[in-house]
Amino acid sequence: MNIEIKTLDSIGEAATEFVKQMGDNTVFAFHGEMGAGKTTFIKAICEKLGVEDVINSPTFAIINEYRSNTGELIYHFDFYRIKDESEAFDFGYEDYFYSGSICFIEWPQLVDSLLPHDVVNVYITEQPDGSRMVKLD
Repeated sequence: MNIEIKTLDSIGEAATEFVKQMGDNTVFAFHGEMGAGKTTFIKAICEKLGVEDVINSPTFAIINEYRSNTGELIYHFDFYRIKDESEAFDFGYEDYFYSGSICFIEWPQLVDSLLPHDVVNVYITEQPDGSRMVKLD
C-alpha cells in the first residue's frame, strides 16, 4: 500500500488515508532518512486520531505520550539518540510495545530485534520532485 504526500498542504489527506489503513495494528515502525518527514507525518496522523496536545519529536526524551480525544493512549518513540538496545530495556519498552496502545517508532532499526513480530513497517522516501512516498509493509 502506497500513499503519496504531494505537498505539506496535502499531508492531512495522506494521514487520513494512513489511519484508514491502520486496521487493528498498533505498532508502526517509521523508516526514512533524516529529513524525510517521519515526525511531520506522525504529527499529522496523531491529529487525525484526535490528539490535541502539542506533538513534537521525542528525540531527547525518547518517548512522548499523547492521548486522543477518545482517551486512547498513543506513544511516539524516537530512538535516534540511543547507543544500543539495552537503553530500550531501561525504560521498559515491552510495557509500551505490547500494551495494545498505538506506538509510532522513529529510527526502529536501532531496536530492530525488540520490535514485535506484527510490527507494520512504514517507509517514507523523498521523491525527486520533493513529494514523499509512504509505503506500508
